[in-house]
Amino acid sequence: MKINIYQIYQIEKKRVSLGKFHFSELRNLLEDEEFLTKDELLWISKQETSDYFFLYFGKTQLQFRDENLLKFIEFAQNGNYGIIYSDFYLTEKNQKSEFRTIDYQFGSIRDDFEFGNLLMVKKEFLVEYLKEAFHWKYSTFYDYRLFVSQISEIGRIPEFLYSVEKEDSRKSGEKMFDYVKSINKVIQKEREEVATLFLERINATIQPKFEEIEYPNADFQFTASVIIPVKNREITIEQAIKSALSQKTNFRFNVIVVDNHSTDNTTEILKNLAKIEEKLIHIIPKQTDLGIGGCWNLAIDNENCGMFSVQLDSDDIYLDEETLQKIVDKFTSEKSAVVVGSYKITDFQLKEIPPRIVNHEEWTENNGMNNALRINGFGAPRAFFTPILRQIRFPNVSYGEDYSVMIRITRNYKLSRIFEPIYIVRRWEGNSDSDLSNEKMNKFNFYKDLLRSDEILARQEQNAGK
Repeated sequence: MKINIYQIYQIEKKRVSLGKFHFSELRNLLEDEEFLTKDELLWISKQETSDYFFLYFGKTQLQFRDENLLKFIEFAQNGNYGIIYSDFYLTEKNQKSEFRTIDYQFGSIRDDFEFGNLLMVKKEFLVEYLKEAFHWKYSTFYDYRLFVSQISEIGRIPEFLYSVEKEDSRKSGEKMFDYVKSINKVIQKEREEVATLFLERINATIQPKFEEIEYPNADFQFTASVIIPVKNREITIEQAIKSALSQKTNFRFNVIVVDNHSTDNTTEILKNLAKIEEKLIHIIPKQTDLGIGGCWNLAIDNENCGMFSVQLDSDDIYLDEETLQKIVDKFTSEKSAVVVGSYKITDFQLKEIPPRIVNHEEWTENNGMNNALRINGFGAPRAFFTPILRQIRFPNVSYGEDYSVMIRITRNYKLSRIFEPIYIVRRWEGNSDSDLSNEKMNKFNFYKDLLRSDEILARQEQNAGK
């Protein structure tokens, strides 16, 4: 197997190789253009005589010891890998920290999968890809790695084989809304097309032919229930509940709060509110091992749960007194299994902060159920037709439980959206996702990729008539 070390950088919009240099001596000069193009990959493939070559994505200094090259080579010899990546070190202000990646799964088709900055690519598969590849403006590498995942393995070396300077020091809670920035909307649309074409190739697309549902009003005492799982939210829970109780509707509703063994003053607050608010149902589970999903299951199984189960997080509030009515009106007018609204983002004092409004405009009725496998969430507030929710049920976890249910529902049922804000998400230091560690991000992303893997297989089986 022949292999050379290459540094790829931009000179007059051409990527050129510098040959056999030590990575530690080189600095990537890529500044303005962040996206590989088909023409650039064609150019690289024509220059390259090796079986494998390296691509480096980044703007900062890369440090890479020559002996680690052997580890990539040894790994490549033990499988049929189209792409190989590794764990790495991040340096910031002369401090070095470990950055672990996660294994690539069958369902790792989200476009923000973290490979790190350095990848080893097999020329054979690159040449095969380039025969029929489209000229994507922003998504060539995304398209390439989806293509490679069909015909070869994508391998991870669980060792720290290089070091790069940290380019983005923002907290995870600040980064999570980057996709809604106007500058990224064109990119998102193109990547939806790339992902959908991939799903078509593997026979996993869903057509917008949804199962019809009927709303059996007679089976429910209440038309809707606002469901709030909570643990240790003494600062926010009362405002959340009062936001729900203040709703003005032409139907009966209640508020079901599942208090998951709070150890602060949350339980006392709920007990006092339940004494004076007849619409409030305060549940403390007998189990002590419930995640958010398990709390949701407890609420929807309650005999007082309404026909529609409507989400409200314990540190958020509804925009106004009409939110619940708008959600139920959307259900009844469109006969959907799930309704998702839009929300404003504010600080704790309700002052709007960027990006202000999140309404998931990327959702379309014709393709949203396929694009859902590319993105990491559906938006809020989420509301469900309870009989279907009781069939599907939530996994007993505290992250990804909503995503699991949503991708399962949209396999067969219609989702309706309210694109105007009806909900307020308050960002504060107490948010569970305000600043996630690399370890937690990996745990959450691995789980969601696993959900995608299962869902893709289920859709393939459904399309095959099984």
